[in-house]
Amino acid sequence: MTFLQIIQAVFKRVNLTSPSSAIGSTDENVIRMIELANEEGEQLASRHDWQRLISEETHTTLAAESQGLITAICGSDFDRIRNDTFWNRTQRRRWFPVDDVQWQRMKASNITGPDYYFRIRSNELIVQPTPTAGQTLAFEWVSKNWCESSGGTGQSAWADDTDVSRLQDKLIIAGLKWRWKHANGLEYAEDFAAYEALVADAMVRDGAPRHLNMGGGMPTTRNIPEGDWTF
Repeated sequence: MTFLQIIQAVFKRVNLTSPSSAIGSTDENVIRMIELANEEGEQLASRHDWQRLISEETHTTLAAESQGLITAICGSDFDRIRNDTFWNRTQRRRWFPVDDVQWQRMKASNITGPDYYFRIRSNELIVQPTPTAGQTLAFEWVSKNWCESSGGTGQSAWADDTDVSRLQDKLIIAGLKWRWKHANGLEYAEDFAAYEALVADAMVRDGAPRHLNMGGGMPTTRNIPEGDWTF
């Protein structure tokens, strides 16, 4: 669905006359709905690492603490690194994220290894200890561009009636419905509950989730011969 079609669908659901256009409209209801639509997109995108917003990045290390701006490494739409995905493929070892307290403790302790750590500060990807140049780092990250133009250019806000969402249209519509009622002092509890159920279900189904055995049964075992393997 286009952005205009989403707006028109929500207007029908809240018993308002659907507009013939949205972006650029001077109608107060349409203007408010656009603001709520941007709010919905931003908050929905931040609630989960939606597979549609995930990219993989590889970076060749520099022999320096700073590896450069994270937005230069990944792109200007960088929002966050996915947990536990940061690996050195050259050494086949995981690198670990640290907070500011841990970082300063390591700097004061002059740690030189064996593990490597990283953080993002002032938009720079910084690492400790300093790696050698030429190694390959790989990680997954989440884009802040939750919608896009009709030509496929990512955006972090609606800009045209022909824009489309990178998230599920039904979630945007359901979110707009309860937000509209809430903003106008109407009863919205039932719509909010329905929306939360939709989002929770979408999160569970997003991507290719692993199967979880809640019955406590024994895991499947495999007999693997010793020796070398060809792949």
